[in-house]
Amino acid sequence: MNLHEFQAKELLDRFGIPVPRGRIAASAIEAGSVARRLGLERCVVKAQVLAGDRAAHGGVRFAAGPEEAARSASELIGRPLVTTQTGPAGQTVHWVYVEEEVAHARALYCAVIVDRTTGGLALITRDLDGADPGRALVAHDAGTMTGLTLSESGVLGDFEGAAASLGLAPSHTALLAKRLAQLAEAAVALDAIQVEISPLVLTHDGDLVALDAKLIIDDNALFRHPEFGALRELSEPEGDDLAELAAQRHQINYLRLDGDIGVVVNGAGLALATLDLLHDAGGRPANFMDIRTTATSLDIAYAFELISANPRVRAVLVNVHGGGMQRCDTIADGIGIAVRRKGCAVPVVVRLAGNNADFASSRLKSYGVPIIETADMWEAARTSAELTTRKAA
Repeated sequence: MNLHEFQAKELLDRFGIPVPRGRIAASAIEAGSVARRLGLERCVVKAQVLAGDRAAHGGVRFAAGPEEAARSASELIGRPLVTTQTGPAGQTVHWVYVEEEVAHARALYCAVIVDRTTGGLALITRDLDGADPGRALVAHDAGTMTGLTLSESGVLGDFEGAAASLGLAPSHTALLAKRLAQLAEAAVALDAIQVEISPLVLTHDGDLVALDAKLIIDDNALFRHPEFGALRELSEPEGDDLAELAAQRHQINYLRLDGDIGVVVNGAGLALATLDLLHDAGGRPANFMDIRTTATSLDIAYAFELISANPRVRAVLVNVHGGGMQRCDTIADGIGIAVRRKGCAVPVVVRLAGNNADFASSRLKSYGVPIIETADMWEAARTSAELTTRKAA
């Protein structure tokens, strides 16, 4: 779950990391009112979209007082903001965050991420002075990486060493080490796969304040955080992203692609192998799909209907290996329910193996699903590619 800046700051504040005074606004009038209530002579008006690189594309504006804040908000709210991270259509701005402008002497980058090479957490720090202020910084940019470990007493790491590498004065170095420890504590407590502050600034009075924040929470850990339900409603994306979010709620990992072969697969590894085989066969997948073991037949029906609703899809490839937690017939029933409810106008190429594979095949036929059975994964991929190529010709 990707959170907006204002949501991320609210959570970081709970762990003792200072953030500028600010409030969210959904209209120009509200933006002016926020600046007036907070007594902000100079403020920053920030578009709240789930993408970075906002400053370089007009999504972050400085204002001298409430009137300018209202004017900046009116130019942002209700309009799409296009950045290097949004795609060409951009994202519609529904809110702006109005916060005080903070003068500072140094700008730093710090983040805690899941290090995919080790499977553990890593702390990344970098000096931002001299960096291009308009370019979005990403976690793999050059910087110092420090491994973190978890123990019964909390998260452990060389926070003092990471802080010292940035060359601050001793008193500021000690405070930075404290901020880095707070950031790591927040990442663990919130089940974050990425939490970053860019920039963390050293103010003229010697404090370290988070001017911007990004927080991504592991979807698989949301059951431990029921309080995030309200945050998720405010963070819901649009279009294809909304479909991906809805699929998550149905125990489906789904990502729409630009091809014409719908893909129904259980297991992330098997799904990636299926996409590779389709490419090798000359086909173009319309989506990535990983049906979780916790998905019911009704969840799978929703997933199949999601694929069928894509006007680009000309064939569907079902590649399923039944296991002890999820049998082939559970997926077959889901597909059958979807076809009974919405129909299916394209051929369905099926490769079934594992637990209850034969029974699943008979279930699909009894539902009236127009299946083409294949013996193995390669034949299924090749057949799907041939069907779409023939239709395109």
